[in-house]
Amino acid sequence: MYKITAFLFCMMLWLPLALAQVGQMPQKVQPQPAARKPEKALAKVGLNVEATDAQGAQVLRQYTYQRLLPDSVEAYKELKALVYRLQQDTYLLASADTVYRQGDALHVKLHIGQPFVWAQLRNGNLSEGVLLESGFREKFYHDTPFKPAEYVKLQQRILDYAERNGYPFASVWLDSIRIEGNKMEAALMVEKAFVVTYDSLEIVGDTKTQPKFLMRYLQLLPGQPYNQDQINASQRMLSALPYIKVTRPPQVRFARDKARVYYFMDDRQANQLDGVVGFLPDPTRKDKLLITGEANLNIRNIRGSGKQLGLQWRRVNKGSVILDGEYLHPNLLGTPFEVGLKFNLLKQDSSFITVQPRVQLAYYTLKYGKFSVFSEWRNSRILSDANPQSLRQFNLADAQTTTYGLNYLWNNLDDFYFPRRGRLVEMQLSAGAKKLLRSPDLEKSFYDTLNIKTTQLGLALRLENFFRLGRNSALLARLQGQALFNDQLFLNDMYRIGGLSSLRGFDDYFFYASSYAISTLEYRLFTATDSYVLLFYDQGYYRSDLEQSSASDFPFGVGGGISFSTGAGIFQLVYSLGKSDQQPLSFKYSKIHFGITSKF
Repeated sequence: MYKITAFLFCMMLWLPLALAQVGQMPQKVQPQPAARKPEKALAKVGLNVEATDAQGAQVLRQYTYQRLLPDSVEAYKELKALVYRLQQDTYLLASADTVYRQGDALHVKLHIGQPFVWAQLRNGNLSEGVLLESGFREKFYHDTPFKPAEYVKLQQRILDYAERNGYPFASVWLDSIRIEGNKMEAALMVEKAFVVTYDSLEIVGDTKTQPKFLMRYLQLLPGQPYNQDQINASQRMLSALPYIKVTRPPQVRFARDKARVYYFMDDRQANQLDGVVGFLPDPTRKDKLLITGEANLNIRNIRGSGKQLGLQWRRVNKGSVILDGEYLHPNLLGTPFEVGLKFNLLKQDSSFITVQPRVQLAYYTLKYGKFSVFSEWRNSRILSDANPQSLRQFNLADAQTTTYGLNYLWNNLDDFYFPRRGRLVEMQLSAGAKKLLRSPDLEKSFYDTLNIKTTQLGLALRLENFFRLGRNSALLARLQGQALFNDQLFLNDMYRIGGLSSLRGFDDYFFYASSYAISTLEYRLFTATDSYVLLFYDQGYYRSDLEQSSASDFPFGVGGGISFSTGAGIFQLVYSLGKSDQQPLSFKYSKIHFGITSKF
């Protein structure tokens, strides 16, 4: 039994003996005639490897390697790769003892030796936190094969834990190493050096974004321990912001025990003022077109603080109007929490009007996306004259619903507006109480068959995955759906689907659904960074479980379009056809949507 130093042992691991020997080994070269052609003229070079003993020959049979190579340079590379594989598989003393050329073949005598095993790997000075995060247990390293790659992974897990907890200059090594035969014994040690904390955050580029906002959004606060995972995750969090464009990966500069993080970004035109016009067949007047449209106003990153304000107005059909509003206020009172206020109004011709405000509190995490809790109040009122016959016929009722829920969003798309790679996941769960409002124009007996108070549950899911098919093309696969659970549903409780933002090929808000799912395949061929041609197929399914009736269908939509940049903004044109039980697949019912998005 003998001792060697940790330094010499590590040198043996990281500078494999065979690599050095193969690269610098003496060669027994057979005499060659003077008139022999140069080596490069040879067509192929054979590689013949033999073990120096019977035990080594048995081990060598388990390995495959290329035996016929283009030239001697490739033959030497293949030999080095074989020796390296043996060393990674516990045969640390594997080496090429003799190498010589004979004719068109390279002959090798390979010493393999015995496989090394851990007699014991003890915990030197690892704390409980390091043990837990790295997964190191002494019992895992008792009479087990010694594989350098596994030790390197253990070493990296310990270093990763140190980097996440303020010790980016930590080091890991083996101490008290003893080798007896082919058995090894050592103690695992870690030196954390000194703790490093954040000093400040610097922004480099043409942007009005305030470092104070970005620091709180990314949770890089002065005095907080340095976390390498936090720096890596900040790339994804920045790509989720629509008003900046990251120009370079972040850089970290260390000065003694302080870390200063530099972010390279420019402002992008994200404020939006636009309108879209749609032409649809008028169901009340033959051979006439119904003009629909929408107007949008979005102001993002107000004064560089990350605040956002949005308004949207839409006229989906004759007499039906939708109004949406949203305000987002990040870093509430200097915390990483974000407060959001949302408002939705739907007026369905002369049937009913629904008002739905919402308040939510969101928190951004480094790895796991955005979590939100919210409360929503929904008030739906009937506009037409209320009488028992009409209410039962159209399945309408005045109702108030108070809902509480959870929302989760995870986004790693490579671009906010024109993604080509990445994934988006959004899930929502809500529960609340619905209360029917008594109308003074109706007799009390009308409500005798109805439940005044009921419990209502809601589920929502959205999955998007962008696959980059080539340098200038991408495929979008998307699945979105919602489900409403209540024993007493009315028409004005339903979800509305159809149109450019959900199921293309149909009028906006064409279908009433208590539950639905829409899957989409969309191919995009980019002609520029912000311009592309698209082809799509939307397949939908919906159910409408009303109090008096139920229905279901599998509608689908197909079509194509184009989106390209102009001096005035981004022009969009989408042409689509749809088929359902209520609409045949016909060019007569085709939908054309076009508009221009002006950004400033």
